[in-house]
Amino acid sequence: MADIQLRFHKDMLVLSGSLSHAFGIQGFDEAQQILLPVIEPEVVEETLRLQLATGAPCLVAPTGAITRARLAHVRASEKDVEIAQAALRIASAFKPQHLIAKIGATGLPIDPSSKSSLVANRDQYARAATVLGEEGVDAFFLDGMASLDDIRCALMGIRKECSTPVFVSVDATEDGTFAGGRENVEDAARLAMEFEADVFGFRASAAPEALCSLARRVADATPLPLLVQFDVPEPPARRATLNPGPFDSPDGMVAIARDLRAAGAQFLRATGKATPAYTGALAASMAGLDCVR
Repeated sequence: MADIQLRFHKDMLVLSGSLSHAFGIQGFDEAQQILLPVIEPEVVEETLRLQLATGAPCLVAPTGAITRARLAHVRASEKDVEIAQAALRIASAFKPQHLIAKIGATGLPIDPSSKSSLVANRDQYARAATVLGEEGVDAFFLDGMASLDDIRCALMGIRKECSTPVFVSVDATEDGTFAGGRENVEDAARLAMEFEADVFGFRASAAPEALCSLARRVADATPLPLLVQFDVPEPPARRATLNPGPFDSPDGMVAIARDLRAAGAQFLRATGKATPAYTGALAASMAGLDCVR
């Protein structure tokens, strides 16, 4: 696998989509999905195969619940090494251009005035980085960070263990706030840069115009490469609508990708109810293009 850092601020790159929708269609609930790399590796393999067939250069491994705090919800906190190794073994077998290991938010409460609380959260992410390991992984992807304190703890934990590139993303509202409206994407972007993140981004359920506006705001706040994730809603066949929207078919990805590129984004990812066809349209429309920021 190539060094992804050599492509920062250069190539437009698309990340493979979220697997939870595909797993849900196959009848697996959230708890079962966490354990799929171990209990149903064939399901994970086939789902990743479809993602890789889209042409997306960055394959995101299904390791989002790898922290022990998250695994404790399914009584599998002691299986973090087993799950990480299984997921990365399946994903790396496809030899993607770039393999990215996802680490979701722990979900633990953080008391910024308590050193023990901060250390406990930091160590959750440090442990996750350790069990995933650096070998064969191009980057860690801190997705859905819940607050500025969460970002700080996560980056301190990972940097305590390794120097692997780190992507950070928060789930933002249309007006650019997150963490229940108490914090905003600009502050998150600046904090991520301060604590040595390599890429910053956000995920939002918003119209293309709002996504582009948020992208420009983040680009003004930090020189880090920008990742934009956007949720695709239910397709028209299952959603009552008289007026087709920009997300109603994979064809709409061409214009959305073009506008986000112009707004400063380098990395793009379709999530929510997006099928591999959406990722494929993004990848095809951005193939061979440089970012323009």
